[in-house]
Amino acid sequence: MNKNTLVTEALRLDKWLWAARFFKTRSLAKAAIENGKVHYDGQRPKVSRTITLGALLEITQGFDIKEVEVLALSAQRGPATEAQKLYKETERGLANKVAAAEKRRLAGDASLAPAQRPDKKSRRQIHRFKRQEN
Repeated sequence: MNKNTLVTEALRLDKWLWAARFFKTRSLAKAAIENGKVHYDGQRPKVSRTITLGALLEITQGFDIKEVEVLALSAQRGPATEAQKLYKETERGLANKVAAAEKRRLAGDASLAPAQRPDKKSRRQIHRFKRQEN
C-alpha cells in the first residue's frame, strides 16, 4: 500500500472490511456485521467499531469461515494484491477452510446426479408424487 493510503488513526470496521476486499460494498460489510457474520476478537461488534492492529476477525462468507489477523489499516480500496497485505489468515483458519472444503467435496460425491434429464412421462410422475406429499 502507498504511504498515503495507510491509516494510523481510528478506522471503522466496515470500512476496513471493504478496503481489504472481503465485501464488494460498505453496505454489504455493514449488513454482514449486523447479521453476526463478523466477529471481532470473539465478540459481535457494532459497525462503527474501531479496528486495531493485531485484532482477530472471524468472517463468515458462504460456506467458508475465514479467520484473519489485522496487519495494517487502510481506508482506501485498492488492488487485490495490496488488499491482501492488510491481513494474514491464521493457521487455524486455513486448517478449518481445508477441512470444510474436503467435507463439501465428499458430500458432493455422495449425491449422484441423474444420468439424464427426466422425460415428459417421468416429469409427470415427479409432479404427481410431489402433489401427494403435500
